[in-house]
Amino acid sequence: MVRYVYAFTEGSRDMAGLLGGKGANLAEMTRMGLPVPPGFTVTTEACRAYFTTGAEPDGLAREVSEHLTSLERAAGRRLGQPDDPLLLSVRSGARFSMPGMMETILDIGLNDESVLGLAKSSGDERFAWDSYRRLVQMFGSTVMGVDGALFEDAMSGLKEARGAADDLGLGAADLAGLVEAYKELIRRETGEHFPQNPAEQLHRAVLAVFQSWNGERARLYRRREHIPDDLGTAVNVQTMVFGNLGPDSGSGVAFTRDPATGRPGLYGDYLPNAQGEDVVAGIRNTVPLDELGRLNPRAFARLRDHMRQLETHYRDLCDIEFTIERGRLWMLQTRVGKRTAEAAFAIAAELVEEGLITPDEALARVSGEGLARLMFPRFDTSAVGEALAHGIPASPGAAVGAAVFDSAEAVRRAAAGEKVVLVRQETTPDDLPGMVAAQAVLTSRGGKTSHAAVVARGMGKVCVCGAEAVSVDPEGRRFTVGGTTVEEGTVISVDGSEGAVYAGAAPLVDSAVMRYFETGERSDGLVDAVARAMQQADRTSRMGVRANADTPEDAARARRFGARGIGLCRTEHMFLGDRRQLIEAMILARTDADRERALDALLPLQRQDFVGILEAMDGLPVTIRLLDPPLHEFLPDRTELAVRIAAAEAHGAPTSEHDAELLDAVNRMHEENPMLGLRGVRLGLVAPGLVAMQVRAIAEAVVERRRAGGDPHAEIMVPLIDTVEELRLVREEVEQVLAEVGRASGIPVDCPVGTMIELPRAALTAGRIAEEARFFSFGTNDLTQTTWGFSRDDVEAAFFSAYLDKGIFKVSPFETIDRDGVGRLVEIAVAEGRATRPDLKIGVCGEHGGDPESVHFFHHAGLDYVSCSPFRVPVARLEAGRAALAETAPDESR
Repeated sequence: MVRYVYAFTEGSRDMAGLLGGKGANLAEMTRMGLPVPPGFTVTTEACRAYFTTGAEPDGLAREVSEHLTSLERAAGRRLGQPDDPLLLSVRSGARFSMPGMMETILDIGLNDESVLGLAKSSGDERFAWDSYRRLVQMFGSTVMGVDGALFEDAMSGLKEARGAADDLGLGAADLAGLVEAYKELIRRETGEHFPQNPAEQLHRAVLAVFQSWNGERARLYRRREHIPDDLGTAVNVQTMVFGNLGPDSGSGVAFTRDPATGRPGLYGDYLPNAQGEDVVAGIRNTVPLDELGRLNPRAFARLRDHMRQLETHYRDLCDIEFTIERGRLWMLQTRVGKRTAEAAFAIAAELVEEGLITPDEALARVSGEGLARLMFPRFDTSAVGEALAHGIPASPGAAVGAAVFDSAEAVRRAAAGEKVVLVRQETTPDDLPGMVAAQAVLTSRGGKTSHAAVVARGMGKVCVCGAEAVSVDPEGRRFTVGGTTVEEGTVISVDGSEGAVYAGAAPLVDSAVMRYFETGERSDGLVDAVARAMQQADRTSRMGVRANADTPEDAARARRFGARGIGLCRTEHMFLGDRRQLIEAMILARTDADRERALDALLPLQRQDFVGILEAMDGLPVTIRLLDPPLHEFLPDRTELAVRIAAAEAHGAPTSEHDAELLDAVNRMHEENPMLGLRGVRLGLVAPGLVAMQVRAIAEAVVERRRAGGDPHAEIMVPLIDTVEELRLVREEVEQVLAEVGRASGIPVDCPVGTMIELPRAALTAGRIAEEARFFSFGTNDLTQTTWGFSRDDVEAAFFSAYLDKGIFKVSPFETIDRDGVGRLVEIAVAEGRATRPDLKIGVCGEHGGDPESVHFFHHAGLDYVSCSPFRVPVARLEAGRAALAETAPDESR
């Protein structure tokens, strides 16, 4: 028979899945002999059964009654006993902490009769009526569905009438009258009377806590924190102790270390003559925890001892709630405390030094997400005003600059030494120079995986996307938000961590952690803690970390950040800017000779690009992807060309022959869905000379580096393979060119040829493709698009928000790998590829390579490395180490 209720004496912290975090920790403190008010826990299994059937589980009421009888027997009082009532609190307690997201009801057992008994037994009439009004207010809003603001209005009106600054200014008679007002409010709003039966109060309170699991704020919190919806909450029923019995009573919250910085010591707040809910609600100003040492030295000493005992026992920062009832200390809750990223690294390092945890345990307690937050500059939030607008926090950090509205202006101003923020409706590849020049990017459209977001993250640029309230007027060179107009040149501040935009220059706080990765400088204790975590991650990890880098500067930075090679060097970025005319010449070539001249002009430029990158990564692998995007992306916009020609004709001006040629080429190459059109390997097979030119540039760069005494390790990657036949044809051409360069130079050139796996068919036929490939690299951006049937740039704005709200997505599949679909294809390709070629090297080079959760998946899938933007390399290194630990130990970072 299923058991639904456990006394605190029967559980332990190892039972958090069943008892919830709060119930498990109450049981653990009871086992430790700490002063915990007795009680029992209704399990998460009972909650799940309630939601499955829509009714209270069979046997639950009987078990609750039995445990209540045991509490009454131990206390020598009955629930709601008229002359001296036993009172109970009913609190939620999920597996993972969800502070303030679910419900609490205090003082269960009070009614019109027992309140008089409480007044008499306590000797404090005001206390009794204060407790009763709390029950009626909490029960009315939580259980009976009355708008909580109505109770607050009634309280505010009474305080105003009495000239009271806070609730302590109200006397017993005032509170008794307030109780009657509350009860009448409930009757008026619900048609019900406040229940006088204590057993009914308890029963309904337990079910209300169950129901709060699916409340709007709880669901929203779970989505944000990636907590599963099917866990359910436990319910903790506990004997009441009272902090509102006078000046020798009170409640507080304490931490065994500073949760903001990790510094050792006692931190927290105390509120005399108050219940714990008052501390959290902030209805009165608290005093620092140290003040308790003056108010009640004996209780403070005991609290300090218990806190030390708990931190030693849990071997971590502990968050503690306590109440002092007439001088006696009671421990109401403990949990491993939430902390900032800074505190997480500092505390982990300190606990290793203190001998409480091992270096592996310390690594498990920090996270890549936290490290990313530490790497970016931030605003001093105490010095910024109200935000102009909010959008999607696409790339974290903080930046200040003059608003500009096109790439050329961004480049011009930046070259003159001015810091700028590039503001666009959305960005395109042509905006890359402006994005490079800008301190930050702000767009009114797009999401976390839009062009602006992906490129900004890759460059470590601050980015806020999808700021829908921002109306961008590129022609007028301004944007408006509500009634505010921001002209070009006006300074704005962009917070990519919070998704906020501010007017003016908000002050920045530098990141010492970023300086450490750039220079190796260990400037303070936090940086030292981060350095230790990184060293432990590198010692522990099985999987390597490479970088996506297209320039020697990015390659050098990636190496400083700890990358062990380049997993994706995109050659298309090398054709932008001043070189666009050369690629245009190749596209417009009418004869083979014209095409060869254009390619010959491109070759030395490509060669020097590769020389610089191979030099920066000397001794490490550099995976170079052959040209991937369709050629028309290197031509001017179709509409722009047509308008320009039409305008010339309208004014009687001669039409530019070059423009006409360009428009003809654009029309000829136009595709309805270019993502699935002539690109990748298909382009290489039908555009004569393109593959040969790129491979020759790579081979000659390898030769040049070897002649200079270098140790180049170039790898050639063919994009968008569908069939093994495609790869075989390209590989044969590649090997022919490599052999020619080797013969001509007298230096053998061996560049392994592999492919991107970015189409479902390629994943499903990976065993055959591995016959021709020396390595695989998963392009998970396109693999996600083609598996889901999504056009990334369209679907995020169209319906992703609705899918997240409806729970179809827990997180965007472009942010974190879709394990069930895309992940399954990855696992199939790994297994079948290695069945054909056991030494097949396999990595990933999509955006997912820098996502912490996805890194863990790739580790377990058996990949050899992940590749990500240079600024995500430290995050991926840390998570690669944590992923190796997770095989033998639980993740402790939550």
